[in-house]
Amino acid sequence: MDEAAMTLDDFRARWTGHTPKLQDVNREYAVLVPLVERPEGLCLLYEVRADTLGRQPGEVCFPGGRMEAGEDPAACALRETWEELSIPQPAVEVVAQLDFLTHQGGFAMYPVLGILSQEGVEQLRPSPAEVKETFWVPVDWLKAHPPTVYTYKLIPDVKDDFPYDRIGFSQGYRWRGGHVDVPIYDWPGHPIWGLTGRITRRLMEQMP
Repeated sequence: MDEAAMTLDDFRARWTGHTPKLQDVNREYAVLVPLVERPEGLCLLYEVRADTLGRQPGEVCFPGGRMEAGEDPAACALRETWEELSIPQPAVEVVAQLDFLTHQGGFAMYPVLGILSQEGVEQLRPSPAEVKETFWVPVDWLKAHPPTVYTYKLIPDVKDDFPYDRIGFSQGYRWRGGHVDVPIYDWPGHPIWGLTGRITRRLMEQMP
């Protein structure tokens, strides 16, 4: 028996109230971008990933991780900060969700700007399983020392069996490539780069 034809009501039922998401994103992550007042001035808190981790050991990052079902970016960032640094959620004032990033690897990253209370800083205890160490960088230093920005190209690699005739381009198609910026901040002993560098750069460039 043939299936019933789709109706307008079917589309209304499926899509009314839908929250848009990015297509082709199969993983979502969130990080906290933690601000705190210190004797040397207003600072950002960074982590160094544990050397025993399977992915990106020893790299500089913000506290964060993969979003769980039903979580929004702020909830994920606060949960991960608690798990990695033992900073309780009430010790963080969430200011705003910052501009998010997408990655050619099929994931999205949602940075969340937060302010740590002094009580939260006093409770900071890195989890050895995830965090090798933490360090502070004054935002005035970041503003005064813009990153060096390098670029790598994204070049389409289309297989020979692609059916150009089926799409009306028998002579081939001019596929569009792209590029990715890689900013590097030369903080002594701990270069800040990659996605963490991109988040930092965007944050600082948007400040007056």
